[in-house]
Amino acid sequence: MAGRSATLKELESQSSSPGFWDDQSRAKATFDRASELKAFLEPFAEIQRLLEDAAIMADMAGAEQGAEAEQALSDAARDLDKAEAAFQKLEIQSLLSGRLDRNNAYVSLHAGAGGTESCDWASMLLRMFQRYATLRGFEIEILDLQAGDEAGIKNATFAVKGPYAYGIMKCERGVHRLVRISPFDANKRRHTSFVSLDVVAELDDDIDIEILDTDLRVDTYRSSGSGGQHVNKTDSAIRLTHLPTGVVVSCQAERSQHANRNKAMKMLQARLYELEIDKKRREMERFYGQKGEIAWGSQIRSYVLQPYTLVKDHRTDVETSNVAAVLDGDLDRFVDGYLRYMKAAEKGTPKG
Repeated sequence: MAGRSATLKELESQSSSPGFWDDQSRAKATFDRASELKAFLEPFAEIQRLLEDAAIMADMAGAEQGAEAEQALSDAARDLDKAEAAFQKLEIQSLLSGRLDRNNAYVSLHAGAGGTESCDWASMLLRMFQRYATLRGFEIEILDLQAGDEAGIKNATFAVKGPYAYGIMKCERGVHRLVRISPFDANKRRHTSFVSLDVVAELDDDIDIEILDTDLRVDTYRSSGSGGQHVNKTDSAIRLTHLPTGVVVSCQAERSQHANRNKAMKMLQARLYELEIDKKRREMERFYGQKGEIAWGSQIRSYVLQPYTLVKDHRTDVETSNVAAVLDGDLDRFVDGYLRYMKAAEKGTPKG
């Protein structure tokens, strides 16, 4: 196994040594540890590079005149802005210390009561999180999607892949509330819609969750995606129901039923693990008399488009009037605010 104390250079050296791939589990552990170290070290190197570039541009501005000096100053300011953004990202990363925070995440959106309104809101949130993932350098894979009857989506499950994906996305767990003039209401009345978001971490290989075949109900159905020769022609999509807990997962991302089943099993294992963690957390909250603010089902944020514009996080009181930017993926302020709030809560410091 790759030692936790090994340096990145040592791990990279190991990966190029003869016979490295003879032991697949050891090779995977080495690559995982190397990726973990790269994710930790690269932001520091990026900030250092940007600051050095800004210093060079500032020196050039002092040596030049006119348009050349102005351009050099503009380049220096641009590099400083990038360095500040990289530092803020690194600062958020430093607040993620949970066992699974570094892992990939499975995220599910579920439209609440309200029919077309909530389904449309769910599709807006899906786009928002897709944009956010892109901005943070994450990869998104849609695993299951059920379209609404008239517009939007009823449910969607997607994987978010990248360093600290779960640590970031867990900040969004809960109910998201939208207030707006409905585009589906001929009388232009104001409507309130709700969509719930759930997130679980993709499990490490060393976490073993046993699932008995007798505890599973397996249903197959046709993929409901749009377009493509394969869609709606074979029953390749899989739905797994864990009978003892009632947990249901679905996957239609792959062309083969076998591949979809494998991905669905990984999701089911992750959800059962999270279910056990939630049970222990609720027991501790009950023992200590806590309110359980991170429990599933709590309303965490409101997005108001009418009669004014405001996005407000009810856990942290972080807010902004730039709703358009938020819906376009600008979520770092809310993630940062929640992580700081939780860190302060761990130390016993009250909000505000």
